[in-house]
Amino acid sequence: MKMYCYKKCSTCKKAAAFLRERGSSFEEIDYTEQPLSIEQLRAYWQTSGLPLKKFFNTSGILYREMGIKERLLKMTEDEQLELLSQYPMLVKRPILVMKSAALVGFDETRWIEQLNKEDGL
Repeated sequence: MKMYCYKKCSTCKKAAAFLRERGSSFEEIDYTEQPLSIEQLRAYWQTSGLPLKKFFNTSGILYREMGIKERLLKMTEDEQLELLSQYPMLVKRPILVMKSAALVGFDETRWIEQLNKEDGL
């Protein structure tokens, strides 16, 4: 299991603590140091079943500074994936990647449900 995060983010710290307390084994990857490729983003997006816009950190400073909300309306999916790959701080965090799921953002209830499925509970 991999958790893509920004290590200075309080939500990411909370998510990592949650996984550790649960005894889950995971690799923590700071995507500001190791940006996600377009291929990785595409795979995680497709696995997640979410609209691509859910992968954008809409509360981030860069999102507002770059006027992404308006730009997304005119962008293709490929252009959006390229933007996310080029600017890691635009990516909603954390992203938890498991065998059969990719979860975007930390929602403890949703994470518990999916982790239980993965563990066969």
